[in-house]
Amino acid sequence: MPRRARLFLPGVPLHIIQRGNNRQACFFAEEDFIFYLDWLHEYADKARCRIHAYALMTNHVHLLLSSEEPKGVGGLMKALGQRYVQYVNRTYQRSGTLWEGRFRSCLTQEENYLFSCMRYIELNPVRACMVAHPGEYRWSSYRANAQGEANSVISPHPLYVSLGADTRSRSAAYREFFRYELDPGLVDEIRKASNGNFALGDSRFAAAIGAAMGRRVTPGVSGRPRNLPEPISGSLFE
Repeated sequence: MPRRARLFLPGVPLHIIQRGNNRQACFFAEEDFIFYLDWLHEYADKARCRIHAYALMTNHVHLLLSSEEPKGVGGLMKALGQRYVQYVNRTYQRSGTLWEGRFRSCLTQEENYLFSCMRYIELNPVRACMVAHPGEYRWSSYRANAQGEANSVISPHPLYVSLGADTRSRSAAYREFFRYELDPGLVDEIRKASNGNFALGDSRFAAAIGAAMGRRVTPGVSGRPRNLPEPISGSLFE
């Protein structure tokens, strides 16, 4: 069966998950996280991608980014992945693959899901019982987004910028989202969309994405497939 093409539309945020091969570790020491973030910043800039949130876990990576370039995200992930694998193999005298095949991703609706996806990403260390509070974890964007810590990797999304007139007020408003845990149903929804390369959003968003892409962008149901709508122009993504 051919691989499903990834969903991409210019400017629409994309949640990416890249896992270590066989769920094995891909970060082994503090320097590994530092080098990865340095190269993420470098290649995101070259590919004209904007990183809005991230979490580097021991055996996988979460990124929330957007790009106006059709090949920007793929170019970023290819260059970053190759550079990091070369570094790991050389440093730890190993060979072979490090990543579990292709990265997984989902287009994310800005209005209703952007901040939920950011919370999902930055709460990963808490859900994994690595820390009690996301601010205790060094290798995520929480300290930048919620505490105003300088971070050259992060390019704030316009919706984040709209939270306040300055860094302090934006950080305070963003921290309010973390007063409550993410609903388990929402966590499951984000996981399914990301792992299945589906659209993450409400029915209107999914319909618009499906029409723009000319393909199904939600999990299928049993039975005969329905005809897909024709791609449209002049959509809300232009």
